[in-house]
Amino acid sequence: MGKRHYRVRIVLYALLATTLSGATPAQTPPPLNEAYVDVPDARLWVTDTGGRGVPVIFLHANTGSSRVWDHQRSAFVARGFRVIAYDRRGFGRSVVTPGAPPATGADDLLALADSLKLGRFHLIGTAAGGFVAYDFALSFPQRLRSLVVANSIGGAQDPEFLELIRRLQPDPFASLPADVRELGPSYRAANPNGVEQWVELERAHRPPGAPLPAQPMRNRITFESLEKIALPALLLTGGADLYAPPPVMQQFAARIKGAKFLVVPEAGHSIYWEQPDTFNREVLAFIARH
Repeated sequence: MGKRHYRVRIVLYALLATTLSGATPAQTPPPLNEAYVDVPDARLWVTDTGGRGVPVIFLHANTGSSRVWDHQRSAFVARGFRVIAYDRRGFGRSVVTPGAPPATGADDLLALADSLKLGRFHLIGTAAGGFVAYDFALSFPQRLRSLVVANSIGGAQDPEFLELIRRLQPDPFASLPADVRELGPSYRAANPNGVEQWVELERAHRPPGAPLPAQPMRNRITFESLEKIALPALLLTGGADLYAPPPVMQQFAARIKGAKFLVVPEAGHSIYWEQPDTFNREVLAFIARH
């Protein structure tokens, strides 16, 4: 399997106290419409800033919900975008019809976009949200302007890759507290308040004791299948990400023609939360070109 050329850029910046703390300049939160949107066999809880701007849809991780994107809304609205985030099926306030067959995340997203009468939009997925983002990009590329995937192992099923992930995540790994697994040590050391907020959102993303929702994929994600993606794509990860360290995400960037790849030093598995200023700046600069 031949590797495609890709561009790698290391984001170098001073780790200022305000950046490590996740602080952003004071901004008035944009008006936010919140409502349920019906999709087959489920009602998805959606937040939408509205307006005439180009839509940007955010897909949260398995340890979150639409509420985790609070650091992004104001920054993206200020640049003229319409910001949409939703609780994926089985997460947050979304409601699933009891006994209904599981639908794919890509089909849920398509139904949501159609219900909101969206044309083409930018798609941003982090961690497990990146699984849905890749699946949607392979299934419905005509609906996307660009694809951004952060901190994600993408759902790839190549045997060698699965073995690599098993080595990176030995059995005790899953038993660690979620914040230890998903927030970088620099952030945990510098921002206990931010860690506490993240933990509160993680605990609220599913009912206590509820099993992790499992949705099938429309496509079997492999590195060969990723070579079919012809969209403008940005992939980024943290230098301290325990799930998707730079050598892991480089394998994805190598297969998507022309993909831009960024590494954010010190960040863990949640760049959007740990380093929101850097995340917003880099993603906005990328999608503004498309």
